[in-house]
Amino acid sequence: MKVTIYTDGSARGNPEGPGGYGTIVHYVDPKGELHEREFFAGYKKTTNNRMELMAAIVGLEALTKPCEVELISDSKYVTDAFNQRWIEGWQKRGWKGSAGRAVKNIDLWQRLLKAMEPHQVTFIWVKGHAGHLENERCDKLATSAADGDNLLEDVVV
Repeated sequence: MKVTIYTDGSARGNPEGPGGYGTIVHYVDPKGELHEREFFAGYKKTTNNRMELMAAIVGLEALTKPCEVELISDSKYVTDAFNQRWIEGWQKRGWKGSAGRAVKNIDLWQRLLKAMEPHQVTFIWVKGHAGHLENERCDKLATSAADGDNLLEDVVV
């Protein structure tokens, strides 16, 4: 099955302010009908990059069988990690960047890799705040979640 996942993350007072993510999952069922699911949550204290990663993770974790996935994000942090093969270098160096320092958000990168395992995932970057309908919707979901009540704890910041 082919699936398109749109994602966005937000943080107020980045780094380490309240934040949220928004994710939209689109797929066409065997009858040819389009389905859409939305996911979002807000956190008390986090960073924009963590929320960008969470948006991708939640979308992939929502899939119940192996899929061909286009994951569309306005985050160069997420898309370049795969398209520029940064993540391969990080793993080869024991989760260290090219300068020898520990990569940030290792917990979420590892969770994302696990969520990707059963799928064929292509990462596509789109310019944020440029009128892309689903990206704008994800931004609204993320910012509304960040501004909402009952915010969650982000265990690693």
